[in-house]
This record gives sequence, structure tokens and C-alpha cells, in this order.
Amino acid sequence: MDHIAPSLDEIEELARETVANFPLPFRERAQAVALCVAEFASDEILEEMEIEPFELTGLYDGIPLTEKSNWDVPRGPDTVWLFRRPILDEWAERGNVTIAELVSHVTIHEFAHHFGWSDDDIASIDQWWH
Repeated sequence: MDHIAPSLDEIEELARETVANFPLPFRERAQAVALCVAEFASDEILEEMEIEPFELTGLYDGIPLTEKSNWDVPRGPDTVWLFRRPILDEWAERGNVTIAELVSHVTIHEFAHHFGWSDDDIASIDQWWH
């Protein structure tokens, strides 16, 4: 898979494998988060963030667990988004990581927003933080 650009489904599969390897307490809570893969972020998101399409490889959409309250009215499921084309662009530019490593890194980073992880928490899972 490291010489051919993976499909949306293959990127999702790599991301789900990453989540399946989270430490148990995080893995169980991660199951409540939707995981979606799209070619690019929507125009609305890009305009809101004031960035270009290839600048955004992933996005957490939701309320971090450290900020949730029993009084919150759910507006939909928390979602981790991965954006295939920007991920592929970064992969091609780097040339020194596998697509699996990059997808894993982006997935962990987005779930970090959900969990409110510290750098130490991230480093215990994502080797890029060592």
C-alpha cells in the first residue's frame, strides 16, 4: 500500500486499526466517536478555519471529554474526520514515512482533541512524539 495511493476505505481501515491499538481505557471511549474519511474538508469548515484545502489532514468535531457536562445537549456524535487528499499530499512531500504511520499519527492527533490528552499521553501511543 505504500506505493499506491490508498482509497477512502483503506485510509479508514488504517485509522480503525490505530484506534483498536489504543490503551484499553481510551479504546473503549473511542468507540463512541464516529470516524469518517472524506477527500477534503467541506468548504464551510475551510472558510471557518480560514485555511486552504490541503492544509487540513484531520479534524475533531465535538466537545472534548474534559469539557463535557451532563447538561450538554448533544448536537450529534463526536466525530474524527480524516481528509484523504491532504494526507496523501503530506505523505508524498515527506517521503520518509509510510502511509500507515501518517494515518496513525493524524488519527491519534484528532483523538487527542477528543480526550484532552497531554503530550505525555500522546507520546505513550504515538511514536512520532518521542
